Amino acid sequence: MPTTLTPYLSFPGTTREAFAFYAQALGASIQTLLRYADMPAPEQPMQGCGEGGAPSGDGIMHASLVLPGGALLFAGDTPPGMPFEGMKGVMLALEYDTIDQAHSAFNALAQGGQITMPLAPAFWARSFGMLTDRFGVSWAINGEPIALG
Repeated sequence: MPTTLTPYLSFPGTTREAFAFYAQALGASIQTLLRYADMPAPEQPMQGCGEGGAPSGDGIMHASLVLPGGALLFAGDTPPGMPFEGMKGVMLALEYDTIDQAHSAFNALAQGGQITMPLAPAFWARSFGMLTDRFGVSWAINGEPIALG
């Protein structure tokens, strides 16, 4: 079986909203939204989760999103009592066969976010741009890759 790598993001209580946004922006589908309240009670108290020993409530413990083509994105809300320190030092890269597909995803993800590098030709793709979306996730969008070497 081949190894797969799936990004797993943490949000400060906004996973449900972020995944609804990503599903719409990327033409993806939400596969799982598991709330903390849906978790079975642990046999032993979980460290850092307060008196009850397990997070509870409507926060999202685990979510999965399936992108067109089958790529996955996982996420969850930071458990209660644990600090959320933002997303640092990571960027999600999307690669599209066409410039139009890349522009569509870029423009959708940029709604309410900040464009850090507008879409423009690059030596590795006919279109490339970077942005940070309204949830604090950094994205690199490639359209129509150019064969190197």
